[in-house]
Amino acid sequence: MSGAAGDVAPDDGRNETANERADRNWNDLLQELRVTQTGTQLISGFLLAVAFQSRFPELDEWQLGLYVTLVALAAASTFLGLAVVVVHRLHFAKHVKSRLVRDGGRILVANMAIVVVLTAGVTSLIVDFALDRTAGLVALGAALVFSAGLFSLLVGPRGRAG
Repeated sequence: MSGAAGDVAPDDGRNETANERADRNWNDLLQELRVTQTGTQLISGFLLAVAFQSRFPELDEWQLGLYVTLVALAAASTFLGLAVVVVHRLHFAKHVKSRLVRDGGRILVANMAIVVVLTAGVTSLIVDFALDRTAGLVALGAALVFSAGLFSLLVGPRGRAG
């Protein structure tokens, strides 16, 4: 990986210092984090509301286990989103912006993986409850395969987006 923060070649025509590049990358990472957090908040809100629905007691053991797992994943995603802020607080005054960008990026990638599993699981729970177990499991597999295929297309053969 070349460039101060590993995103582009230093001779890409941008007139920026290593610090400016790290600042730009940090701002990009924060925008990505905002998108991820919004999605996680929506899913978390849905999951929390489900427990207060009149049909919630109708969930069978599998559905209840899946539901609790999804709530835990939503919490983990929220914690990872907050971890980026904590990492920033711990490192921002130490003049290690490129390290901050690297660590924040790693946390964000882990968070996105959790959000993919969380979204697939919510899809499975809804389809399982609305139709049946087989359809729910097919929905889970289809969502995971679709996500893996989509990400492999976006990342491409070089192993990174772009």
